[in-house]
Amino acid sequence: MLYRDVIPAESGRDLEREFQALETFRAEILAMERPDALIKPAKLASGAEILAGEPDFQIGIILASLTLWAEDRISPWSIDGSLVGKLRSQILKRDLPYQGRDLRALAAAIDILTARHKGVDLLALSALERCAQDAALPEEAIERLKKVQHRLRHGRPTPSDLKAAARIGKLVGAVVEFSLDPGEAWSDAALGDLEAMEPAQRERWSALLAACQAADGAKMTAARLSAMKSLVEAVGRGEFKAHLLRWLPLVDRPRTQPKVRVSDWMPDENDLIEPHHAELLKCLAVCAGLEADRELARALAALVLSAYRKIPGKGPRLVSLGNAAVGALGMMPGMDAVGQLALLKVKVKFIPAQKEIEKALTAAATREGLPREEIDELAVPAYGMHEVGLRREVLGEYVAELIVDGPDAALRWSKAADGKPIKTVPAAAKKGHADEVKELQAAVKDVGKMLTAQRERIDGLFLARKRWPLEAWRARYLDHPLVGAIARRLIWRFQAEGQAADGAWLDGRLVGVDDTPLAEFGEGATVELWHPIGRPIDEITAWRDWLDRHRVRQPFKQAHREVYVLTDAERNTRVYSNRFAAHVLRQHQYNALCAARGWRNKLRLMVDDTYPPTSKDLPDWGLRAEFWVEGIGDEYGVSTTESGTYLHLATDQVRFYEIDAAQRLAHAGGGGYSPGWGGRDDEPLPLDRVPPLVLSEILRDVDLFVGVGSVGNDPAWADGGPEGRHVNYWQSYSFGDLSANGQTRKAVLERLIPRLAIAPRCSFNEKFLVVRGDLRTYKIHLGSGNILMEPNDQYLCIVPKRGAGDAIEQGGVFLPFEGDATLSIVLSKAMLLAADTKIQDPTIISQIGR
Repeated sequence: MLYRDVIPAESGRDLEREFQALETFRAEILAMERPDALIKPAKLASGAEILAGEPDFQIGIILASLTLWAEDRISPWSIDGSLVGKLRSQILKRDLPYQGRDLRALAAAIDILTARHKGVDLLALSALERCAQDAALPEEAIERLKKVQHRLRHGRPTPSDLKAAARIGKLVGAVVEFSLDPGEAWSDAALGDLEAMEPAQRERWSALLAACQAADGAKMTAARLSAMKSLVEAVGRGEFKAHLLRWLPLVDRPRTQPKVRVSDWMPDENDLIEPHHAELLKCLAVCAGLEADRELARALAALVLSAYRKIPGKGPRLVSLGNAAVGALGMMPGMDAVGQLALLKVKVKFIPAQKEIEKALTAAATREGLPREEIDELAVPAYGMHEVGLRREVLGEYVAELIVDGPDAALRWSKAADGKPIKTVPAAAKKGHADEVKELQAAVKDVGKMLTAQRERIDGLFLARKRWPLEAWRARYLDHPLVGAIARRLIWRFQAEGQAADGAWLDGRLVGVDDTPLAEFGEGATVELWHPIGRPIDEITAWRDWLDRHRVRQPFKQAHREVYVLTDAERNTRVYSNRFAAHVLRQHQYNALCAARGWRNKLRLMVDDTYPPTSKDLPDWGLRAEFWVEGIGDEYGVSTTESGTYLHLATDQVRFYEIDAAQRLAHAGGGGYSPGWGGRDDEPLPLDRVPPLVLSEILRDVDLFVGVGSVGNDPAWADGGPEGRHVNYWQSYSFGDLSANGQTRKAVLERLIPRLAIAPRCSFNEKFLVVRGDLRTYKIHLGSGNILMEPNDQYLCIVPKRGAGDAIEQGGVFLPFEGDATLSIVLSKAMLLAADTKIQDPTIISQIGR
């Protein structure tokens, strides 16, 4: 379509001279020996002539170039089109004597371009805004711009559309609007709430939502924050909070109006958030962070997890929303938000998100006047608990107790008068103290999550060389209402005046391994976590006995922690360990484990690219540990997911480098790690120079990756996986030599089994727990948990039910530490097979009876 009859007509000009000047300009560009889109228009003779022309001529050039763009005669993607655009932009920045007819023509051009989905020329809009400061725009221009604003706000507006629409609305004095569509659970709720409001309140909410949608939630200036605060106060802080607490949790829900997936290669749109909704949510999150509020802090943390949640084909769901919510938590005054950030720091493993959380924590530490390096410890909330592991609330005639029990928290009810327990929440408490009951139930969930996060954090302190003054340790660990529930189940090492003593908490005091109370420590005493490396065997065994004797279940392996020392083979290889080479791991499980243990890893894709090894920085030691892995297979869609991610990895060496050493790279298709063309080839550190504690903890992590991620653990891989390619590996792993993990498991079971009813039916050999049933004798491998049946070593496939480990623990069997699912599975299988005549599962019966 030709628009030169429209735009020039609005301006009352024929523009022939201007069209001709632009043709000359384009011809000069195309005649260049090497046309260059980066050249400045003024460097060309024709461009310089235009830029030096009289103002009226330059205004004509603007309108002529917009007309060419509207007619598709130039493209911003071509070199000449790009340079015409540069020329127009340069002129639009000038203060020119626009007349009313020119403003009508500019508005017409913007209208035509947006109707043709070419976007808004923001510099043309700026020119109109400048002119409007001196005199009202012509009525025809205002009507054109109103059409543009309506067009930009409807359909599926992008964030830039919404910002342009907001500017136009301000320019033409239009009623403030926001764009919110049904189809997402939270937007349905918001639209329903708005519909139910009184007109005046709906108008106040509309102003807030429109301002939110036009703002950039991640980059709020102080002035804009102040304006947003006024809008929140206009709707009422209480009402704002109530609606956000209703809307934000719904963001994680699936769409209520499902969309058909366009392609398996693209992310499922049902998992995504509409872009214009995202802008709204980002700013609402920022507004939620304007004042201290425990419930909103909790809702923001949940929003962060929803936004960073990974979805197939895309990765994190909406990083910008997650970052905005993290920023809001960093801005929110008070320690509730800091506690949520501390929780997110442990739970979120996505590295860019970790950086945002770190920034927010630093901001919060500065605001609260806390040392940043200690905020991870100082910011752990108590959730209202007044003593270690206990919060007690009297609600009318009833007492509610939030109790930490091992790895979990629970809410228990009783009658205030006689202390008689009540199984469920009393109806009278629900009715008369609804808010308090709701808060208690939410606190139970928070405590459970925070216990997990703190357990992981403290387990990672062995490599942090952490040591506390005695009083600080008491406040932050031993006597802290939440952390104390973990710290009081650990062994600690105390040092003062050159003397050292090891102790643990028992019956209200610190005692040694012989139950003798530890002597008082003088000023200057320090405390650190006890580690078995370098400790005498007798001492380690004595602590294990102590845990058994007092039925103390440690939150992670400490007394039973595996210790890895240098082997002869590693002395021979000198700079690398092959101890965990040649395993087959499930890549996604491996990747999740790496994140949980603080290792850096990139999912390997079947693409033409290179990858660094999986690695972990050890800044306190000046070292970096590396574990070399590569993708397995070469058949796209068989060896990979639909999006090209390798399903399995092959493992290789473990190495150590100085922390600033160059990293080697390996091609996605394999071929080994190398420094690359011209890359620095730094030497790895000899293993005998790696501190023993570092070597042991790193190899323990790698053993965990292999022990959990190996396909050898999977009974369904007994046939060797695709085409039986890994059958030999599966056999050798499932029933091979025990790793350090397996050895620890064996040691625990050797102490535990004699106390159980199945003891007369059990015995041990090198790698197996042997269980004598009535029908067969079974050998349960202590590493993989897989089973062979005597006399012909026939494989018995039993797929553990989810929660099998919990059943063992709930059955009264004392396990000395949390977190070893295989230990629980071995025990549950032993109990099942010792009474094999009572087995009801037909798939197991058919295998035993063969």
